[in-house]
Amino acid sequence: MCAGPAAELGVTLSVLAEEGDGSAAQVVRSAPVGDYTDPATVLDFARHCDVVTFDHEHVPAPVLSALAQAGVPLHPSPEALVFAQDKLAMRTRLTALGIPCPRWAAVATAAEAAAFGDSVGWPVIAKVPTGGYDGKGVLVASAPEEVAEWLARGPVLLEELVAFRRELAVLIARSPSGQAAAWPVVETVQENGICVEVHAPAKDLSPDLAADATAAGLRIAGELGVTGVLAVEIFETADGFVVNELAMRPHNSGHWSMDGAITGQFEQHLRAVLDLPLGDPRPRCGVTVMANVLGGQYDSLYPAYKHVMARDPGLRVHMYGKGVRPGRKIGHVNVVSESYADAHERARHAADYLQGVVTE
Repeated sequence: MCAGPAAELGVTLSVLAEEGDGSAAQVVRSAPVGDYTDPATVLDFARHCDVVTFDHEHVPAPVLSALAQAGVPLHPSPEALVFAQDKLAMRTRLTALGIPCPRWAAVATAAEAAAFGDSVGWPVIAKVPTGGYDGKGVLVASAPEEVAEWLARGPVLLEELVAFRRELAVLIARSPSGQAAAWPVVETVQENGICVEVHAPAKDLSPDLAADATAAGLRIAGELGVTGVLAVEIFETADGFVVNELAMRPHNSGHWSMDGAITGQFEQHLRAVLDLPLGDPRPRCGVTVMANVLGGQYDSLYPAYKHVMARDPGLRVHMYGKGVRPGRKIGHVNVVSESYADAHERARHAADYLQGVVTE
C-alpha cells in the first residue's frame, strides 16, 4: 500500500518478498524473493537501498545487527524496534517513563504467577514476550497452571485484566530530524483478537482524554527514538487510559487515513523514513469508518466487489491480492461521511457482502 504514494512522490520502492506472488510483489517492480530471517540475503538486498524499513516487527536480531554493522539506514532503528518486538522491554520502558500501563509482572515460575494473580485478582492476561500478533500468544488465565506450558519456555508477561470501556489507538509519525505528526485518536473494534472496524475519530471522546493520549503517543515516539509510523494501542478506562501495545509500522488502525485524512499513513511513513517534511494528518471530512474484509464464503471476490462498488459509488475498496482463507485479512473498505451512523452502515454492509455474510 506504499506503492501508490511512492509513485506520486517519485520514490522507487524495492521489496524483499517472501514469495513471487505476494501482495507487495504484485505491485512493486523490484521484488526479489528471499528469506527475511537470513542475514546474508537481507544484507545483499539492502546494499541497493538508500533506506530500509519494515512491514512487521518480527525481523530477527541477527538480521538487524548485520544491517546496522554494514551502515544501512534503518527506520525504525533496532534500538527502537525492540520495544515493539519484546513486550517485557516495552512494559519496563513505558513504566520508567511514567506512561499509564496495566499492572504487570514478568514471571518465570508458577509461584510467581500465583503471587501476581493473587495480588491483582484472577483472571489475568498472559502474553508471550515475543512473536505474538492478532491475539496469538495472548490468553486469559484463571490459574497459574494455565500458563505452565509457556513458563516452561521462558519468562511470561502477566497483566491485570483491565476493565476498559473501549479500545482506542493513537497513530504517530516521526522523522529522523524529530518532526512528528499525529492523526486523530480512533476507536478500534476487536473480535477474537482481530480488528474488524476502526472509527475515526473516536466517537464522543473527551477532548482532554484525546489530548492526553496524543501527548503520550508523541512522548513515546520521541523517548524511544521511533522513526516512521508508530501505533499506540490503548484502553479507555473510567480513570483515563492505559497503553496496551505498540506497533512500529503502518498499522491496521490507520488504514482509514488512506481516504479519510489529508495525508494517509502510507505516504506519511515514506515521508518520515526518508526524512521529508511530514504531511498534514487532519481528516478530510467529519467521519471515516474502516471495516476489515476477512476471508469468508467466496473464493473469488471480483463479482462481490463489483456489486458493492456499484451499490455505493462513494465506497473505497482496498484489496490486498491475497488468497482467501477463513478469517484472513484480505482487504478493507473505507467510507467517509459526516455521519457515524451512515459511514458505519455502509462500511459494515460492504465488508459483510464481500465476506458472504449478507447477499443483498
